Amino acid sequence: MAFEIPSLKDSVHPDEWQLRLDLAACYRLVALYGWSDLVFTHISAKLPESVAGQDHQFLINPYGLMFDEITASSLVKVDMQCNKLHDSPFPVNPAGFVIHSAVHEARPDAGCVLHTHTRAGVAVSAQAHGVLPISQQSTFVLASLAYHGYEGVAIHDEEKLRLQADLGAANYLMLRNHGLLTVGKTIADAFLSMYTFENTCRIQVDALAGQTGPKDLTAVDPQILNGVANAMRVQTGGLGGAFVWPSLLRKLQRESSDYTH
Repeated sequence: MAFEIPSLKDSVHPDEWQLRLDLAACYRLVALYGWSDLVFTHISAKLPESVAGQDHQFLINPYGLMFDEITASSLVKVDMQCNKLHDSPFPVNPAGFVIHSAVHEARPDAGCVLHTHTRAGVAVSAQAHGVLPISQQSTFVLASLAYHGYEGVAIHDEEKLRLQADLGAANYLMLRNHGLLTVGKTIADAFLSMYTFENTCRIQVDALAGQTGPKDLTAVDPQILNGVANAMRVQTGGLGGAFVWPSLLRKLQRESSDYTH
């Protein structure tokens, strides 16, 4: 790496260190799968009460680092106003934290918020019909999907209330003309949801590429959507993202193991 930062492993609570490891891994996996947008977008993770007490504290990326440069020790701890809570040589991006702080504030269950600007995600976000029920992946997304209209670059606090109202209890949020967002109780859950969301959009873009419109595609029977929740439990063994997370970490160890610093 082109920079050096001391390891925080021995100076933070073990629960915070584990969260740092998982969040750094998530950033590296997002880069590995091609979902990053240079230094833009964020993934935030809420610190547990064992570390933060009743205060809302989060880990977020050091602004200016590529996602494949982020390590456990370089992640920055911030409060709800995105103020740094520990010494760090890296800046944070308060403007980019508007969306994340809004979700964390409204959703106590939001352990992790993952936001992307991928080509397929933005493409589908610009399609008036939104996500179509044309793939198995889409059925999982449609079971918990919300939409938020584009209001320009998300730098204004007054947008928070509208975003919170649009998100509601959903775990997938399509930001119109902007990108994708997933909410997870854990980092593993948010990542698996984004993997499903991204593939839903890629499949839809491909399916529409050779067609004149959605009417030319075969839609999933609406009755099947009613059984999606149970199907997801069966598919993941009832463990959600935890079911696949260990295998993702093994993959990352083979590809980019320095994230643990």
